[in-house]
Amino acid sequence: MARRYGSILETIGHTPVVRINKLGPEGVHLYVKLESFNPMGSVKDRLALGVIEDAERRGELKPGQTIVEATSGNTGI
Repeated sequence: MARRYGSILETIGHTPVVRINKLGPEGVHLYVKLESFNPMGSVKDRLALGVIEDAERRGELKPGQTIVEATSGNTGI
């Protein structure tokens, strides 16, 4: 049975590691982490969640406040 999550946030970072069978030389086991399986399709999901959770822990971000994303390019803040 597939794993069930209580929130889309719980899926961030739980991306699969998959073996690539035909790229590595003989005897090499090559694996990749599929960050594209994150909700927004990027490793940046991990960074964004970390920044938000850190701001909440430090009291800089409180319920009801608005987050404005200045840019999507290279997670520029």
